Amino acid sequence: MKLQGAAIERFLARPDPAVRAVVIFGADEGLVRERAAQLGRNVVADLNDPFRVAVLTADAVGADPSLLADEASSMSLMGGRRLIRIRDGSEKVTRALTALLEAPSGDSLTVIEAGDLPTRSSLRKLAESAAAAAAMPCYIEDEAGLSRTLGAQISEAGKTIDPDAMRLLASSLVGDRMLARGELEKLLVYMGDTRSISIADVEAAVVDTATLGMDDTLRATMDGNFPELDRCLARLAGEGVAGVAILRVAQNYFRRLHLTRARIDAGTSLDRALSLLQPPVFYKMKDAFAGDTHRWPLPRIQAALDRLVEAEAQSKRTGANDALLAADALLSVARAAAGAKARSAGR
Repeated sequence: MKLQGAAIERFLARPDPAVRAVVIFGADEGLVRERAAQLGRNVVADLNDPFRVAVLTADAVGADPSLLADEASSMSLMGGRRLIRIRDGSEKVTRALTALLEAPSGDSLTVIEAGDLPTRSSLRKLAESAAAAAAMPCYIEDEAGLSRTLGAQISEAGKTIDPDAMRLLASSLVGDRMLARGELEKLLVYMGDTRSISIADVEAAVVDTATLGMDDTLRATMDGNFPELDRCLARLAGEGVAGVAILRVAQNYFRRLHLTRARIDAGTSLDRALSLLQPPVFYKMKDAFAGDTHRWPLPRIQAALDRLVEAEAQSKRTGANDALLAADALLSVARAAAGAKARSAGR
């Protein structure tokens, strides 16, 4: 069974009892963990319950495929349905999962957490095609999607947030849903009884420690500042930010740059072209964005965007390290940016 869109939330709230195994996968590792925990709590209240929860590794299951079937058929000594968790799902699990689905026993639920499985993945194909299994993708939300998610949580907390503050918050946290929720909870604690959240509040409680380093990385790229870019990439790697998340931020920037430059080339003034962007350019980045629009002609913007999109596609197509592919793509764009600055300075 292939779950998509609203069907995912419905399944998480009330899983189909006929489904015996769920493969949760995607580039947003935080969302994978969050959904796996949410799904697991439909089976058992305490995910650390030693009597009803078994945690296996892909290596162990791959070495002994019968291990998964044995755990799935075991009965809890304390009663109740059992949960089987595999947190490093990969192709190593496919054989064991196939055997489990062909001859199911007991009523346990197996939840497999995996990374960004390509469409050719045997584990993903099995979960999507088997009647007793489900595949649940966890794609990285863009800023607009994350804004809606965070906005709902802010409203539930009885607070409001300034639009500019929301844009800063979402751009700082895009890439990892679990990180975003954790940082928002910290912000809400920081706010106390104050109802309205401002940019200053976001900067004080979130920005210094969250992944706003992505903006620093993007600025270093657009400035052709290689030492700073290397430092920013090392920082993001240390924070565990996915390469795909970095690529998505850069792609979004170049799409907005492409749209703005195209409008200018068609006769629209710079100020008008910037005002038409939705969401608007964050005020602290407006001058830099305008400068990039001036320096980059449309063909070079398109070439850079193609390079960034291809890097993401390559990570999914080949399974190559997405962080390395992101770094290589940004270095390529930074070289183009350095050339653009040199040409602009020579005029």
